[in-house]
Formats: sequence, structure tokens, C-alpha cells
Amino acid sequence: MQGRISGSVPVAVVDIGSNSVRLVMYEREARAPVPMYNEKHLCGLGRGVGVTGKLEEKAVDAALAALRRFRFLMDTAGVKKKYVLATAAARDASNGPDFLRQVEEICGIEALVLSGEDEARKSALGVVSAMLDPCGVVGDLGGGSLELVSVDGHTLGVGATHPLGGLRLQDMSEGSVKQAQKIAKNELAQSEQLKELEGKTFYAIGGTWRALGKLHMASVGYPLHVMHHYEIDGEEALEFCHQCIRDDIEDFSGISAVSKSRRSLLPYGAAVLHEVIKKGKPKSIVFSSLGVREGHLYELLPAERQEEDPLLSACEDLCVLRSRSPQYAHELADWLDKVYDALGVAETDYEKRLRRAACLLADMGWRAHPDYRGTQSLNVIAHGTFIGIDHPGRAYLAMSNYFRHEGLSGSKLSGRMREMSNLHLRTMAQITGAAQRLAHAAVGDLPGVLHRLDIRLADDTAVLTLPDDLKMLRHNKLERRFTSFVRLLGYDAKII
Repeated sequence: MQGRISGSVPVAVVDIGSNSVRLVMYEREARAPVPMYNEKHLCGLGRGVGVTGKLEEKAVDAALAALRRFRFLMDTAGVKKKYVLATAAARDASNGPDFLRQVEEICGIEALVLSGEDEARKSALGVVSAMLDPCGVVGDLGGGSLELVSVDGHTLGVGATHPLGGLRLQDMSEGSVKQAQKIAKNELAQSEQLKELEGKTFYAIGGTWRALGKLHMASVGYPLHVMHHYEIDGEEALEFCHQCIRDDIEDFSGISAVSKSRRSLLPYGAAVLHEVIKKGKPKSIVFSSLGVREGHLYELLPAERQEEDPLLSACEDLCVLRSRSPQYAHELADWLDKVYDALGVAETDYEKRLRRAACLLADMGWRAHPDYRGTQSLNVIAHGTFIGIDHPGRAYLAMSNYFRHEGLSGSKLSGRMREMSNLHLRTMAQITGAAQRLAHAAVGDLPGVLHRLDIRLADDTAVLTLPDDLKMLRHNKLERRFTSFVRLLGYDAKII
């Protein structure tokens, strides 16, 4: 289908939470699933369950109405595989079984009711699928419960669930944020997971915590409005949570960035996060846009698919959809491996991975007007649905493509984008952009030729050798771009 990966069949997950009921339809089963449709309804199923033990009739009616709409959308989209997940509210309510029978009638499949341990594991797997070598503790704050589980790479600890969801905490504290903070402190006092957190990363999942992160992002004027992998220093996050507990949330600078339906629970989410930080002493808080739903899909993948690099997988898909020649993109990446090795360009494994991703994205802007290819590609990449990458890495990918199209001066490059990475990473992005400009001047992004161009180092001179049957490729632009590239590395240039 035009605009999507050929042969892709959408897969859907319906997530029946304590606060929201959500449908996410993904383009296909993949290592880096791309949402093609995402809709939520704040039904508040968990409201009152902690007090009455039952789902409110009004909330049930709202949830079932949303599910009927979701079923129509899934059928119309041609979804063949769908999964219905139910969490704390349906799990804990006495009338939960009746509600779940109606869910099955509407959706056509039985809902998978997750235990607290199941929910913790799938949330952690969502982080494993979306972050590069995570190390710390994953926390998923829903409307009814908080799930905690330690994570180290692909290894998960034992999960635990706590009755600290935003809606439940609001009910239990009778609307007192200070009382909610005391409840959270007492509940988390003996948490085994938080005992392992000191000096590591706390990965925050859930709509209330993402809204809290969005508020912080707006209040400090952060330049990149992408919540996934947004990071806050632990001490700063502690003080920010304290402010959210103490002050009127409506008076915060940037509160307009948070939807009104989310604002009432922000102080309760802040109260729980405040106690997590005080107890666990994490180095930083990282927000994850992926959680239970993506963790469920990741868990269903074969082991070899789970081992795939999610960033490179996503860049590969975008390369297929947007570039003139995916074959050339891979040839470019392989050629630069040899060129960088020959010229002694020192890269970390992190930087090598980013460079390969940058090569897969190098030609994605070719349909844009030449005057705007750099800036348009920069914006698409910086705000793309990539996972397995932090914000400095996003800046590297965006800037390398900008330099590839706009030249190496960076005169039009936003100062806010420069703030996203350090000087070294900006320099590496500039070198990659210069190398891609050289390759484009040599072979015009056409496959099958680039590997025949050889670059070697002779003393302090970088030598580009063209075979006799390719000598017609030599021209002024090639000479200029080769010289510009190797000068960044401190070498003179010579073409044979």
C-alpha cells in the first residue's frame, strides 16, 4: 500500500486501564512498531474502586461505548491480529467479570487480564524494547496501581504492584495531596525494587507521569517536544515534584501544554514520583512513551527479532519508504565504515551506530525542494517516532542530514538544536554530513559504484583513487567536497 511498507497488515492493542481506554493500531508486527492510529478515552474505570470495590456504571458505559467504536475502526482498517489487555480496575472490581464478558462480546476476543506482576513485566519489556541497554527500575503509574520492576539490559527482576494509581490515590486520600504523599511514602517504604535504584535510572511510564514530564519540558523551554527518552536529573525532578505538590498546578508556566483532563491527577503523580525519588535516589528520570502495549507485542516476537536493533530497524523502514535507493543507503554505510577506518576517525560504538542510522536516512528528503531539504529533513528526523535513541542521538541524526544538504557552515542551524548535543557530537555529525556530501557528488546516490572509490591515507594526505574506467566522475564539485571532508580530519587532499 502506498505510504506503508509493502505487505504490511496492521496489528492492534486495546488497553483497558483504570483511567483510560485506548486503542493503538500499529502498521505491522515489527521490532520498532509504528503507530498508525492512536485514540484514548478517559473513562475513569478505576474511580471509586478502591473505596466501593466496584466499577461505576457511568464509567462502564463510557468504556463500552469506546470499545464499540474501536471494534469498528479495527474492522475497517483490516486488523487481523488484535489483543485486549485489562489491568487494575477490571482485575480488582467485584463486577469486573461482568464487565469483561461485555468486552469480549464487543471485541470478539477474550480480554487478557494482567496480574500486577504481568503488568510490571510487560511495562519493563516495553522499556527494554525502546531503550538502549536500560539499567535501573521501571515504574508504570496507571489510574489504579503502580508497577515496579528492576531492569538490566534484557534481564528483568521480580515485579511488584502497589495500590498507588492516580485515581485510587485520589480516592484513598479523600482529595488531599499531602495525605496521598504520606500513603505513597508508607507503601513504598519496603520496596525491594527501589533499594536497587540508587545512582541508576528510573524509567517512568504512564499518562500522568508523561503529562508531568510534558509540564517540566514546557516550564524550562526545552527545544525538542518529544517525550520519549526525555531525561531530568534526579535532584531537579525531586524539586519539581515538590513544587507540583505544594503549588497550584494551574499557576505553572507551561500548564497549557497539558490537557485539562490530565491536570487534576498531576499532583498525585508528582506525590508518588517524589517518594520514589526520595526512597530510591536515582541519578535521573527518563520518560518512556512505550509500555505495556509495546511490551506485550515485543514479548510475542521470536527471540531473533527481539535481538534486532530498534533504531536501525525503524531507519531501514523509513529508507524503504522515502529514499531513491535503499541499496545505495546500505552501500553508503558500508563504504563509510571503510573510509573512517582508513582515515583513523575515532568513534565509539554509540557513534558508529548513529552514523549507520544517518546513512539510512541520508536521502529521505530528496522529494523536497532543494532549498528546503536540509531543514525539512532535520525536523522530520528530530521529531520522528524513533526508539532505541536518546535526545542527543536524535540531534546527531538530524544535524548530519542538515549538513548533508545545507553545507558545513551550519549558518541556518537553530541554536536550540545545537543545545541538544555537546560539541563533540556536533562535530561528528558535521563529519558524517561532509562524507555524505562527498559520496553524493561522486556517484549521485546511484547504487553499484561507490564501493569502487578508494580512500587511503599517505602521511598527512588523504588520497581518493578513481579507477580508470571511472575517471569521468572527477569534477570540480567532487574535488571541493573531498577537500572539505578531509580538512575536517586535519588532512590535505589528493585525487588520483
